[in-house]
Amino acid sequence: MSTPRTPFARHRRSRPAGVHSRKIAIGVLCAALLGFGGYRLAAADEPTAVDLASRDASAQQYSRDFERTATPTPSASPTPTATPSPRTLQSTPSAAQTVKPKLTPTVRRTTPKPTARPASPKPTSATPSSCKAYTGNQLTACKLLPSFGFGYSQMSPLVKLWNHESGWNARAENKGSGAYGIPQALPGSKMAKFGDDWKTNPATQIKWGLDYIKNRYSTPAGAWNHFQDNNWY
Repeated sequence: MSTPRTPFARHRRSRPAGVHSRKIAIGVLCAALLGFGGYRLAAADEPTAVDLASRDASAQQYSRDFERTATPTPSASPTPTATPSPRTLQSTPSAAQTVKPKLTPTVRRTTPKPTARPASPKPTSATPSSCKAYTGNQLTACKLLPSFGFGYSQMSPLVKLWNHESGWNARAENKGSGAYGIPQALPGSKMAKFGDDWKTNPATQIKWGLDYIKNRYSTPAGAWNHFQDNNWY
């Protein structure tokens, strides 16, 4: 029994042999073209020796530039400025903060001092030439004249005045009036102004007498003139 032939089989057989050979040739040509194109693309992607050398030079130059940029250049360090410590700032206040304390006047109670006795003029130890004619209490009076501002010329009227009053006796006393001493002080206790020994010390009595004459008559000559007119001074 023979196998029936299908239409497909009939069609394949009906195609000529030249058609298959052309298809094969076209396929081989396309494959060759595709392979050549792939080879060119691969060759274009691969770098050449010249390109590699250029890349190495560029990489080295970039490395040197990077090292120059990355290495910092040392700069001169600024001189440190001294900063005052808190203690110094506290111990040195400014002029605006310095406040002078107000001084409160202290009122002191002063106790009145007793009136001091005037210093008693002392006769000079050396005897002036103008006083050499006198002795005793008169010599003491002559030496005391300059202490009360009198010249030695006042000694003559003074001798006359106290000759009439007491005779230059330091213990002369007037029983009627109570006058005492060489100048006949009334009362005699007035002479305590120049010393507590007024009763016995001729120098104390003479000092009081010269002070009395100076304040009342200016000079012994003025006191003597008053005595001559009134019989007292």
